[in-house]
Amino acid sequence: MHAPIPLTRDLVLIGGGHSHALVLRQWAMRPLPGVRLTVINPGPSAPYSGMLPGLIAGHYRREQLEIDLVRLARAAGARVVLGCATGIDRQARLVAVKGRAPVFYDIASIDIGITSDLPSLPGFTEHAVPAKPLGAFADRWEAFAAAARDGARVLVIGAGVAGVELAMASAHRLRQQGVAAEVHLLEASDRPLRDIGEGARRALLSQLRENGVTLHTGVAIDRVTATGVIAGGAEMPGDLVIGVAGARPQGWLADTGLDLVDGFVAVGPDLASVNDPAIYAVGDCAHLTHAPRPKAGVFAVREAPVLFDNLRADLIGGRRRPYHPQRDYLKLISTGGKRAVADKLGLRLEGDLLWRWKDRIDRKFMAMFHDMPPMQARPALPPVAAQGVAEMLAGHQPPCGGCAAKPGPDVLRGGLCDLPAPGRADVLVGAGDDAAVLGHGDGAQVITADHFRAFVDDPYVLTQIAAVHALGDIWAMGAAPQAALATLILPRMRDRMQAEMLREIMAAATQVFRAAGADLVGGHTSVGDELTVGFTVTGLHPGRPIGLAGAQAGDALILTKPLGSGTIFAAEMQGRAHGDDVAAALRVMARAQGDAAGILAPVARAMTDVTGYGLAGHLLTVLRASGLGADLALGAVPLMPGALELAQEGVRSTAYEANAALGRDLIGAEPGDPRTALLFDPQTAGGLLAAVPGDQAQGVVERLQQGGDQAAVIGHLAPGAPQITLR
Repeated sequence: MHAPIPLTRDLVLIGGGHSHALVLRQWAMRPLPGVRLTVINPGPSAPYSGMLPGLIAGHYRREQLEIDLVRLARAAGARVVLGCATGIDRQARLVAVKGRAPVFYDIASIDIGITSDLPSLPGFTEHAVPAKPLGAFADRWEAFAAAARDGARVLVIGAGVAGVELAMASAHRLRQQGVAAEVHLLEASDRPLRDIGEGARRALLSQLRENGVTLHTGVAIDRVTATGVIAGGAEMPGDLVIGVAGARPQGWLADTGLDLVDGFVAVGPDLASVNDPAIYAVGDCAHLTHAPRPKAGVFAVREAPVLFDNLRADLIGGRRRPYHPQRDYLKLISTGGKRAVADKLGLRLEGDLLWRWKDRIDRKFMAMFHDMPPMQARPALPPVAAQGVAEMLAGHQPPCGGCAAKPGPDVLRGGLCDLPAPGRADVLVGAGDDAAVLGHGDGAQVITADHFRAFVDDPYVLTQIAAVHALGDIWAMGAAPQAALATLILPRMRDRMQAEMLREIMAAATQVFRAAGADLVGGHTSVGDELTVGFTVTGLHPGRPIGLAGAQAGDALILTKPLGSGTIFAAEMQGRAHGDDVAAALRVMARAQGDAAGILAPVARAMTDVTGYGLAGHLLTVLRASGLGADLALGAVPLMPGALELAQEGVRSTAYEANAALGRDLIGAEPGDPRTALLFDPQTAGGLLAAVPGDQAQGVVERLQQGGDQAAVIGHLAPGAPQITLR
């Protein structure tokens, strides 16, 4: 068996624009061994601008114009850093990312688009919405359109092609909904649509009138208010103000020291910065010094193959090639309904055939990202292997990471059954509870250890979750976190890359443990085939820590986090999970439970955290220790977004089968019920499960929810055998 190829170069794509999305797709087909590829983007998806007017008009659904960067990165073998880039330290080669440690690069490329924000216009930031970035604008528009009533007024600032297109799309959508609304298009100059041919201009002005859009020229806006705009001292009322005027570069580029032209990164024919060959820039955020062109998606698409080739050339020591942009291009401009205008050679060309042509082009482009080949479902069987290998591999996907990589509960019980009882008087509780309990003065010290192999490629986020996961046992016993030791296995890579990964890990660990009131005091690091992160954590309790025993009949069961992480990340490994659901799961998993434990500990009679053996497995440990049964309201168990749908599709973690053997202790479970399956789903950094006196449960849940926890009462304890009855 060969060890993985060591990593020697870091390639970082800053932004998920069209060029970078296409580079990721090409990388999936032609990966370069030894390179760690990273994409940094504020969200898990990137919208395709060409279909935005169709979305606003109601012709497309949101998912049809979104490129799922999480799925795309999985196919490319890249890691995704979900965060907003805010700067570049070119000397240290670090990309600053809001809310996390910076990301190291050997070669970087910038494709962050532009914004139509107008920060110099008073009131714009507070009361208007820019059309770019597209994701935030689409969210704001959908909320407005859903609530729009007769008399609603939309004000669109900027009568260029984009403003005209969005104004007509807005008017069409509201009209189709039966809303008698007004759409006003405001242009500061006396001539709208200055940058297109005369034939297309005449056609679009005519279409504005047909769509009922009122065009105002020579309008100098003084400020934006909560109820519209003030122009020339007069108020123009509006319920939604959209900014489409101009194309502004992202402000942080000015602080990078890169040569800029009007705020855009100046690049040469090879698409690299003219004063830093280690940084490329493409798409709307770049200025082509050798062949200036307007900001248009067609250039971003055609830059992608050249960028891909030049990045590879840098990484293997080859030669770059130049990009020669076309002089002219066909513009297809939608007009609200399923019609379009073509801008070419000054002619007036319009009609439904042009819209169908545009629709076909757009759908073909998006199909490249929506129709990615499925990931390999299971490892290939070697030609010669020991007896039993084929049976173990049959039907199995590659092993999951996180807490889903644990051995089954029966394996654990069998391996620990001969462990002797503690021999020291100050070891109050040994193996079998969430953590060991040691005598400590009049109180106790609890100690626990946990680690897991990576299930997400971002070491910062992985470490945050690993730290929260390890702290779970301390919080579950009602103790205050004290100190932590790290146990790390770093993958094989060049020294600088290992040092940068270790820096990210330490920054994340320090942030979590300091916030919990504990110190990271040391640890041990080794090198292996894949990243593994773990911690040994101690905590202090002034009296007797909360254990698994002590629950009473009539107690309510409270769960503080939704279930589903094992299913979602099993699907993510197969390229089947939606990026939005993956991002939501990561946020849930990284949420610390210290505040929740502070609310639960004073009233909980028994408490545990839900991790690798799923809700059913961990609840059964409480039932066995307390000598009780449980009635569980299956519909009350909170679930992560996307988890139920994936479970319905048959997605299961590799730990599911061993966990599901506990189904013998479930009463009333229906075969194949996806909600029941999620009771056995292994959780990483899962929520706290507490038995609380029934008359106090509702108040406790309300306090938890006020603090931001997705807490719920999911059942009650009752006399009887340690079994779970589903209601």
